[in-house]
Amino acid sequence: MSETLQTTMARVLGLLREPPEAPDTSAGYLDLFGPPAKPSLAQSVMESAFLPRIYEKVWRPVGFNLAKGWPFGPDTAAEHALAREWLGLTDRRPATVLDVACGPGNVTRALAEGVALDGLVVGLDASETMLAQAVGDPRANVAYVRGDAVDLPFRDGVFDAVCCFGALYLFDDPWAAVDGMTRVLKPGGRLVILTSRRPTPLPAARIAGELLRRTTGFTVFGDREVTRALASRGFTDVRRRRYPLMQMVGGRRP
Repeated sequence: MSETLQTTMARVLGLLREPPEAPDTSAGYLDLFGPPAKPSLAQSVMESAFLPRIYEKVWRPVGFNLAKGWPFGPDTAAEHALAREWLGLTDRRPATVLDVACGPGNVTRALAEGVALDGLVVGLDASETMLAQAVGDPRANVAYVRGDAVDLPFRDGVFDAVCCFGALYLFDDPWAAVDGMTRVLKPGGRLVILTSRRPTPLPAARIAGELLRRTTGFTVFGDREVTRALASRGFTDVRRRRYPLMQMVGGRRP
């Protein structure tokens, strides 16, 4: 392990609730995860060996941009710029940032562009194949952790900003995940979530969404579900951008 990675991992260990006595960083990331539970169909796709190789150049830009209304919605670069703006990462300050369910690190690296070199962006994911792809593009102010995105392994109030892009709809308990993201934020810290959106409130759409969740594990959120979730947890400055099949929601922890 390089000296830079050792230093970065030491900083990550300082953020944990229960740092391991013998940290496993042999794969280039800190592995905190035991044998995972049986994944849903949607989670299995994300943990496959094939998807990480095409995620950043094909799956992510094509699938997400279509869901955001391409060619009229924002492209990936505009989406990342908006995330940095909403998270307050526009002046390269030494912030500590968490990217929940980071996949191959595409959003993690984009967030790092708004953080000083003496700051830290931590990408967390459960998938070994995704993280293997992520660590292939190392950055001095970026580290990766394999861990539970719903039961986050970090101490309370240690992050200035938390981001969760394209993953909340995969969690078995998305609201427990939001609770965890809230817990690890500092007072005044900012949270941004990019997730699915049900374009119509009609009962048939809700029924179809529930059937999709039960069969695949993929949740389609209603138009106000995520904003209400943040408001009910005390977030202020709650904002949202709606796209045809996606929504970006953000807020500030009081």
